[in-house]
Amino acid sequence: MNTDPEKPAETVLLVDDEPGLGKVLGALLRQEGIGSLYASSGEEALGLLASRPVDVVVSDLRMPGMDGMQLFARVQARWPEVPVVFLTAHGTVALAVEAMRAGAADFLLKPVDRQELLFTVRKALARAAREPAPSAAPEGFVGDSGAMREVYALLDRAARGHATVLLRGESGTGKEVAARALHARSPRRDGPFVAIHCAALPDALLESELFGYEKGAFTGAVQRKPGRLELAQGGTVFLDEVGEVTPAVQAKLLRVLQERQFERLGGTATLRADVRFVAATHRDLEAMIAQGTFREDLFYRLSVVPLWLPPLRARPEDIAPLARSFCARFGRDNGRPEVTLADSAIARLQAEPWPGNVRQLQNFIERLVVLALGARLTAEDVDRELSRRPSLAPGVGVGAGAAQPVGTLDHTRREAEREALAQALQRAGGNRTLAARLLGVSRRTLYNKLEEHGLG
Repeated sequence: MNTDPEKPAETVLLVDDEPGLGKVLGALLRQEGIGSLYASSGEEALGLLASRPVDVVVSDLRMPGMDGMQLFARVQARWPEVPVVFLTAHGTVALAVEAMRAGAADFLLKPVDRQELLFTVRKALARAAREPAPSAAPEGFVGDSGAMREVYALLDRAARGHATVLLRGESGTGKEVAARALHARSPRRDGPFVAIHCAALPDALLESELFGYEKGAFTGAVQRKPGRLELAQGGTVFLDEVGEVTPAVQAKLLRVLQERQFERLGGTATLRADVRFVAATHRDLEAMIAQGTFREDLFYRLSVVPLWLPPLRARPEDIAPLARSFCARFGRDNGRPEVTLADSAIARLQAEPWPGNVRQLQNFIERLVVLALGARLTAEDVDRELSRRPSLAPGVGVGAGAAQPVGTLDHTRREAEREALAQALQRAGGNRTLAARLLGVSRRTLYNKLEEHGLG
């Protein structure tokens, strides 16, 4: 029982589609000084969990719509520090035992005995007190939406182990930030974090960057050079845009992941890869497997722990804190710390789709701060920057290129170039290597052009 008048009562969330049972159990808890909330469905329970602190969840197993097991999975992902106790009838005891094996705190048989309820709830409350919640946002992240809290919880749990993590999501969602957060919270945090952008290098260079080479391995190899795998010993290797790796390099990556061994180019000595791998891609790897352009065995080696980064449009409530954070940072960086965003500017930013996600919002806020006419940025300032180019009118994604007046030759050329890039990507099904071939340019040129036109 809570006897400290300065300390708020612990709160138990009761979830059952029978309001009568919820009322009875709530009354029993309140008699013992334990606060309670009631939800008649899993969906309602998630809403309560998102809006106020809860110490323990006591949920029925069988409910219409979202059942107890589905609710348990959502609670584990978003609030792993909150214990879940199940209410179960005799016919579902086996299911309750399965839930305990998956991490549930306990289960109670219906009809619920008063003393057993109090004993079980107090035990769960004691467990909750021993398990502090993870920090709200890992290093580099801003935002407290439900979608991002799920990401933070999964990052915390994945960071504790050594398994390979595959970060997935659209370009600009923060996959490298997530990779660095995984490293910073992992047992390898004191080792190096080494990143390599797989799409930016042709096969020969990518192999030499990864594995290193011996003197004389190829023309220009005048001395031995260690690769990224050697430089990352004891730490983490981040393979960015791993979906762009060709089949030849995929085979060599598979061997490293399977055997944790490799050789330098031109060498015979077998070296051990004492590293943790974190990979990232915006590509649909399952579709690539079906097309025969990505190895299925490599996919399963990479995605031991898959983690999806949500697009910005799926978490619009995070736009305000992100925009204010970027505004403060770029204000300091550009000698304009007095620049702030008015509520009207935030509302206008929240109305945009931001197809380029956080990176696109970041670039736009930097431009907004640099070109600001006053210290208080309003919706009019946002609209002015959005309309500097016809392709960036309100409701359309924002790129990083300079404004071009309508009707000029340069404007016409840029619009034609942007359209050619978009069509090539569409014809290539999002495969940037193929798109570069269709356009007759190198992958590096393609990436530069995509960034320039806000299509990255």
